[in-house]
Amino acid sequence: MNDELIFAPEEIEDTQQAYEPYKVAIIDDDNEVHAFTKLALKSFTYNNRKIEFISMYSEKEAREVLALHDDIAVILLDVVMETNSSGLDIAMYIRDSLNNEMSRIIIRTGQPGEAPERYVIDNYDINDYKEKTELTTDKLYTTIRTALVAIYTNYRTNE
Repeated sequence: MNDELIFAPEEIEDTQQAYEPYKVAIIDDDNEVHAFTKLALKSFTYNNRKIEFISMYSEKEAREVLALHDDIAVILLDVVMETNSSGLDIAMYIRDSLNNEMSRIIIRTGQPGEAPERYVIDNYDINDYKEKTELTTDKLYTTIRTALVAIYTNYRTNE
């Protein structure tokens, strides 16, 4: 008879725990904006979480997709798409129809005259406003990180 003790293999604890990625929506009718955003933020992480992009190219598509995802952290939203107010209409839909106060909405416009910053911030519950020409890779990184910090801080405060 064999009296050797056989031990179960040790489980090694993974210190790099995999967390669900933050969902970042890009709502813009310009393919290049989607491509630039994904490239600029491809290695982005915050709190051990990466980014998962959800792309939408029209107001209609945005309404359909947003209704299916109530866990989008940040929404990068163009103002002028099918109409001069498509983005603002989407922002109202997010806040009023979907009752989504959690997602950080960042207006990213190429035509700031169509949606003056102060008016938009005050009347549409927008969290940030950027002109497309000012969003370099570093500025985009900072904008997204700041938005995620705000969500994380708000979440921790409400625990």
